[in-house]
Formats: sequence, structure tokens, C-alpha cells
Amino acid sequence: MSVVCLIIQVYAIIVFARIVLEWIQVSYDHPVSRVRSVLRALTEPLLRPLRAILPPIRMGDIALDLSPLVLVLGLSVLASVIC
Repeated sequence: MSVVCLIIQVYAIIVFARIVLEWIQVSYDHPVSRVRSVLRALTEPLLRPLRAILPPIRMGDIALDLSPLVLVLGLSVLASVIC
């Protein structure tokens, strides 16, 4: 069970890293952009279905995507049940 708990914790950190890196404006050839692309590839399979259920909240010209927050909370609940 400890391997499963470790995987859940690492994935939650990956989701959190994606949240942080999405706020950083860099050019497409910057190393941060490459890391962001890897994080998107890792997290998008779980975030896409959540976005279908919970679309971004519009606040004027800004849309707030709550799906990463829901995913991290879900992972936290799953970890507390399993671990």
C-alpha cells in the first residue's frame, strides 16, 4: 500500500506544480515551457473529464479553472482512505 500512497502524493505534487507553472509567462523554447508541457501530458487525462463536469467559472474576462483543485482534493481524500 505504501507504493500506492507514494504515487498518489507524487501525482498531487505534479498537479500542484502544473498549477504554479501555468501562471508563469515564458516563451515556447524556454525550459520551463518544456516542463509545463510534460506536466500537462501527465495531468490532462484526469483533468479533462473533471472539466467536462465542472467547467471554468467566468469572472468577467477571466475564467477560473477549479478542476486541478478538485483533483488535488480528490487525491487527498483517496490517500486518507487508502493510506
